[in-house]
Amino acid sequence: MERVPGAVGTSASLALRMGQTIFSTASLLFMCLGIDFYSYTSFCYLVTVMGLVIPWSMTLVVVDVYCVFVKCLPQQPRILSAIIIGDWVLSFLSLAAATSTASVTDVLMDVGNSYCPAKLCRRYQISAAMAFLSWFLSFASSLFNLWLLPYL
Repeated sequence: MERVPGAVGTSASLALRMGQTIFSTASLLFMCLGIDFYSYTSFCYLVTVMGLVIPWSMTLVVVDVYCVFVKCLPQQPRILSAIIIGDWVLSFLSLAAATSTASVTDVLMDVGNSYCPAKLCRRYQISAAMAFLSWFLSFASSLFNLWLLPYL
């Protein structure tokens, strides 16, 4: 199997996964700092999706650390297929969560302070920005892993 930079088992994949874990954790923390996040469905959706992305990314960080230090690439087609499918699904879910959170926050800021105080809305904006950064890294990782598909 060819070694694709950024695919599972490489140091570039490890960096992508670490960044994805950090940004999704930051997004979750900024969203949960606000008491009223459960009042809006898109905010609950973001919390749910980031709650799925964090353990997925942390698990793949462990796989990448093992592969980088042992110097072996995962060879099982079923495992690689599951990683590719999981990456794509979570990538699209996190994009949907980030865009819905950003749009609801924008609407709430246009309505005024009665629905969303300025300090709280800023936290929601930061959470959406962190979710977009997490999605970007997740999408990049899923594209690199997609290049492995012909070799399975």
